[in-house]
Amino acid sequence: MTQRKLKGLFVLHQAAYDRIYGPNELSEIYRHVDIYAPLQTPAMIKTNPMVLNDADIIFSGWGLPVLDEEFLNNAPNLKVIFYGSGTIKYFITEQAWERGIKITSAFAANAIPVAEFTLGQILLSLKAYWYHARQARSQKTFISSECVGPGVYGSTVGLISLGTISRCLCQRLLPFNIKIVGYDPYVTQETAQMLNVELCSLEDVFRNADVISLHAPLNEQTKGMITSQHFHLMKPYATFINTARGAIVDEEGLIDAFTHRSDLTALLDVTAPEPPKENSPLYTLKNIILSAHIAGSIGAECRRMGDYMVQELRRYMNGLPLEWEVTQEMAEIMA
Repeated sequence: MTQRKLKGLFVLHQAAYDRIYGPNELSEIYRHVDIYAPLQTPAMIKTNPMVLNDADIIFSGWGLPVLDEEFLNNAPNLKVIFYGSGTIKYFITEQAWERGIKITSAFAANAIPVAEFTLGQILLSLKAYWYHARQARSQKTFISSECVGPGVYGSTVGLISLGTISRCLCQRLLPFNIKIVGYDPYVTQETAQMLNVELCSLEDVFRNADVISLHAPLNEQTKGMITSQHFHLMKPYATFINTARGAIVDEEGLIDAFTHRSDLTALLDVTAPEPPKENSPLYTLKNIILSAHIAGSIGAECRRMGDYMVQELRRYMNGLPLEWEVTQEMAEIMA
């Protein structure tokens, strides 16, 4: 007896669909799954939620509606969601966990460009690139006698949280003669040694690192975790990088510290709110650089996330464990 072909839907923003799922990914998905309706945007689901009735599988990305009781009641057959983006926190609910719906995410694929972006910023920062660029612009000359910064060889990089992104970054830092210190209360000494990271306190990360890179998840424990006092501990001409979430940092404390420490540099890819308010000093302080949340997947990098979901679909169809499944326990400590 021939097994019934699984029925599926794409549920996400149109722009996200275009970026994540290219011709190769779509061909593979359509080969295995009966996609029985056109792309469903959040607005379309709100207007016609009954379109969910037959879905065994949902392929998604940015724009998946919250999996609330109404959504789940209209999707009684839903077994698995292939989420071709990063964090699941904006749509996951207790009801979804109770239903036993499997959720797999492209968080590991999205970690790669963040790690690459951060590596580039670290290498520039260890040469005090942004400081020297500011000096050249303001002084209208090169002041070679005032070259500052540790350089790459023998320097210290500090990582706050040792999750997926930091682990990708540790691999990319291996070719360089760099000491890595890290703060993560959930990581064991054994895991840290495997990553070539020396665990220390949050204060010691700021006190000892030439560059500090923040990769912590945003939750009740981490909100406002980085304060003005931490920034005042930083070494002369050190750099702080945030590609995580703006609200992990006490913004007023950051502004105060960087107003008084013109030698420091902050590279902020995220802020809270995002973008900053029109009159925010983040726009005018010369030692703060904003980069508009570009560290994650952009352009062709988004297709990697779609490819990860196709790989997960193959595993699911073959009865294999999902490599990137997010469990409830994982979700509580992930970004």
